[in-house]
Amino acid sequence: MTRESVELVIFDCDGVLVDSERICVRVDALIMADLGISFTEAEIIENFVGSSTEVYTAAVEERLGRRLEKGWQLRYEHLYDAAFAAELTAVDGIVEALAGLTAAVCVASNGHHDGIRSSLKITGLSAHFEGRIFSAADVARGKPAPDLFLFAARSMGVEPQRCAVVEDSAYGVQAARAAGMRAFGYCGGLTPAHRLEGQGTVVFDDMRALPGLLRTH
Repeated sequence: MTRESVELVIFDCDGVLVDSERICVRVDALIMADLGISFTEAEIIENFVGSSTEVYTAAVEERLGRRLEKGWQLRYEHLYDAAFAAELTAVDGIVEALAGLTAAVCVASNGHHDGIRSSLKITGLSAHFEGRIFSAADVARGKPAPDLFLFAARSMGVEPQRCAVVEDSAYGVQAARAAGMRAFGYCGGLTPAHRLEGQGTVVFDDMRALPGLLRTH
């Protein structure tokens, strides 16, 4: 993919735009304890970071040994909201990265619209993505399925092969590859580099390097 062919850069939200993953891992551990089960931090990172609600729920139900009621997570949303309001910041270097891009940008996250908008508002990033926010709630299947990225590209009027995706999770880069888009895997957060590596994927650890990587890959 040449520099001229990149017309749209699709950003994940959590861990890519906002530095939320460490907060989420801590809250996830509290939720697991309340449910009476235990996941290590490594297991939470491997199973939950970047996952859809369906993947998250399936993993919890398997460990729990029973089904959970529909919408079970809603009773815990206040824990995330309170932690984000108190601690959430933008990912280091993302403001500089956004300033250095010439292509159009949008957000495509497995989170819900209200949560995405709230995170962007708290971190002062809303103006970059107003009217260009896409959620797994908009499609039949969230990541790792390609549906969300394809929906975002179609909504923005850009062919998949002219899109670049910036992700920080194994689920996210898998979805980007499945959508036929170039993946840029950010390993400056919790997910180790080796979980992001693969065909058609550039792995990097400094968000400020993103504009240059888009020009050269």
